[in-house]
Amino acid sequence: MGAVVSCIQACFRAVGLTIMAVINGIGGIIVAVVNGIVSFLNIIVGCLTCQRFGGTAAGTTTGRRRGFGRRRHIGTTSAI
Repeated sequence: MGAVVSCIQACFRAVGLTIMAVINGIGGIIVAVVNGIVSFLNIIVGCLTCQRFGGTAAGTTTGRRRGFGRRRHIGTTSAI
């Protein structure tokens, strides 16, 4: 009688593992689709905000061109 119970438990365990594998596969597919949608929306938003593919906005200048950044004073002791 114990062998029959063990066989039934093994069958239920196999069915449970199969169902969990299917659910994990569906979850992976959903994650991939959501990541694709997020990437697509990121491209759309980047296009609407005039961003280049490098991630910097077009038409902006760096602080060094406008005079910001580290100031260098000639003749001070901090240069020593």
